[in-house]
Amino acid sequence: MIPSLMPTYAKYDVTFERGEGAYLFDTDGRRYLDFASGIAVNALGHCHPHLVDALREQVGKLWHTSNLYHIPAQQKLADRLVDLSFADSVFFANSGAEAIECGLKMIRKFHNDNGNPERYRVITCVNAFHGRTLATIAAGGQEKHLSGFAPMVDGFDQVAFGNLNEMRAAITAETAAILVEPVQGEGGIHVANADYLKGLRAIADEFGLLLFFDEVQCGVGRTGKMFAYEWAGVAPDVMALAKGLGGGFPVGACLAVEKVAKALVAGSHGTTFGGNPLAMTVANAVLDVMEAPGFLKSVDDHAGALWKGLRSIAADHPGIIRDVRGAGLMIGLVCAVENTVLRSKLHDLGLLTVGAADNVIRLLPPLIIDQNHIDEALGILSQACRELEEA
Repeated sequence: MIPSLMPTYAKYDVTFERGEGAYLFDTDGRRYLDFASGIAVNALGHCHPHLVDALREQVGKLWHTSNLYHIPAQQKLADRLVDLSFADSVFFANSGAEAIECGLKMIRKFHNDNGNPERYRVITCVNAFHGRTLATIAAGGQEKHLSGFAPMVDGFDQVAFGNLNEMRAAITAETAAILVEPVQGEGGIHVANADYLKGLRAIADEFGLLLFFDEVQCGVGRTGKMFAYEWAGVAPDVMALAKGLGGGFPVGACLAVEKVAKALVAGSHGTTFGGNPLAMTVANAVLDVMEAPGFLKSVDDHAGALWKGLRSIAADHPGIIRDVRGAGLMIGLVCAVENTVLRSKLHDLGLLTVGAADNVIRLLPPLIIDQNHIDEALGILSQACRELEEA
């Protein structure tokens, strides 16, 4: 007999009842160092005082009105994201998948409005992950996500990540855009280098395509800059954000340059809950913290310290950790043993992590970690490696 809660997740046998900063506490009172952050969502840790105060104040005033009316916090957040990025306009949704869907619709509408309705196909990359809707699993192209959901939504072509020759060769008269994660998360923490992103921009410009970056996981400070594309000095035409933008509160955003954004007019797209006063208030509070002088530098500095320690541990335990890769505080441990084995050992020792493809364990700590958290995490990882070697 099926349980009342659909069994779509393989869950650890633990229940958390409260969080504080970089830590979670289970119902038995045990403390865990959270280097999962709700899969890169709790960017400022748990119960950050500024976020709590902002949400508490808004909860007592207004929760929801719909987008039939003006929402001041929504306009404020849109203005801030435009000022921080390449974009001219923003659409707010509830999740990363919804933000990606908005971008895909916008791309088709742009080409249709410009007299090219045949241009609807989007080139994506192997090992991509863009969400769990029918369209976004088709965009991701991973068999494990597509299995059982045929027929696959049409409109996507895949090439190898990092290969500009394959990208160029895949372009046809029906190609509308290129959709890429600057850092692949679910796919195993593969980082697009600056030359690749610049090459994508050049290809898009040459063939009249739109460049769409999925920064749902790697955006909003995760790599040490507000947006990952900034490291390459390349701007997309469309970008999806979510996860860290709400600091734990559900929110997504699709950002675009004017020529693309103006394709969506009244009635062409919408959302009931997206951009609600609660989500907008929290997201503005997140940006208050991240825009503070020195915050992103602190993220970059602490990432450097963590990377140094991780590389040292990998060198000492090559039979457990084969490699370390990623960007900023979006880190992948390439395991020499089954990643589930190491992840379970870390969990037992009090360090929470996230799995990924390519036998990788993701470390996605909150961006507010300090040296004490880093030392604790490295100590647990070292112990886990030793115990697995001795087993």
